[in-house]
Amino acid sequence: MSPRDRTARLSGLLYLLVVLLAPYRLIYVPSALFVSRDAGATVGNIAAHETLFRMGLATDLACGTLMAFVALALYRLLVDVDRRHAVAMLLLGGALVPALYFFNVVNDAAVLLLVHGGDALAAFEPAQRTALAMLFLRLHGQTVGAAELLWGLWLFPLALLVLRSGFLPRLFGYGLILNGLAYVVQSLAWAVLPDWQDTLSGVLAPLQFVEVLFMLWLLVLGARRGFRRNQAVSVVPTGT
Repeated sequence: MSPRDRTARLSGLLYLLVVLLAPYRLIYVPSALFVSRDAGATVGNIAAHETLFRMGLATDLACGTLMAFVALALYRLLVDVDRRHAVAMLLLGGALVPALYFFNVVNDAAVLLLVHGGDALAAFEPAQRTALAMLFLRLHGQTVGAAELLWGLWLFPLALLVLRSGFLPRLFGYGLILNGLAYVVQSLAWAVLPDWQDTLSGVLAPLQFVEVLFMLWLLVLGARRGFRRNQAVSVVPTGT
């Protein structure tokens, strides 16, 4: 196995871990603990199942860390294709995306502080602490809406690198552009058209599986040895 192939497979493995861990806080914790339009029940569930909620903090920290290493591994894989695009990908996906993961953990940590109360919060009545806890939970969700913009933007330089690489299928490059656009549209809908957010998310959700397919390609097939050479031969004009 060549160094390039090992790097590609490592990228795919780290990417897979992000895909497996991220839904825990995004999907499982809200479905298990949050009660629609009932702040008291939601806060009570968090207090009763604190370990489950704290695992959400842990998975967000893990996803932020893993995303930094995913971007770094992809940078190593693709930097020779175009350094400027590789640096842009590393900055967006390896620095800004993880930063938002880490920032969002603070919102959940604030929820736990409010759930427990203590001397520092003695000035607040229980109902006030519950309202503040719900505010931080909503801020977590709002931060996800903003983060979708970065989830999309980092895919654009990655897509261009895939298109120019010669050792990864060009189809993934076009697919990643659509995947990135889906995230960007969802984030803009969150910002300016919130009534359309759920509808657009449902329509655009299939495009977001391109990332998953790309990750599986990297993990299983890596960087295709000889693909660059075969591609170059295929475009040589006849009669030369």
